[in-house]
Amino acid sequence: MNDPNTHIKGAAAVDLAHDRETITALIEDLLDQAEQSGFGSSAVFAIRLAIEEAITNAFEHGHRGLDDALTVRVEHRVTPEVFEIAVEDQGPGFKPEDLPDPTLLENLSKPSGRGVMLMKAYMTEVEFNPSGNRVVMRYRNQDQ
Repeated sequence: MNDPNTHIKGAAAVDLAHDRETITALIEDLLDQAEQSGFGSSAVFAIRLAIEEAITNAFEHGHRGLDDALTVRVEHRVTPEVFEIAVEDQGPGFKPEDLPDPTLLENLSKPSGRGVMLMKAYMTEVEFNPSGNRVVMRYRNQDQ
């Protein structure tokens, strides 16, 4: 169902509780949609990894120190040409450009930056809003 209050045109949206079963069910549903839309197994793998990183980051980093009952907004639209997803937490945000480069020797033991690096490596496009509490990711289907 399309939600008129989304930032992605024609997207459906869900407010996701911090519950592993609910998160897993949503991810599996989105991956099923991708497969049914013609995305191959390598694309589905990339999408899974990026979604898991974005949702994990939203709950673990975005909501750090906040009420555990806060939800994360997930918007999604899947067509044969593009898989689009936005994940928005209710935290204060961050500046992606301030993340240490996790591939540099001096940062190898630091726990931050790997998730964003993986999202950028696996998705066609990754954008953060100015406050840094919302990421929009797109995977363009090369098989179409």
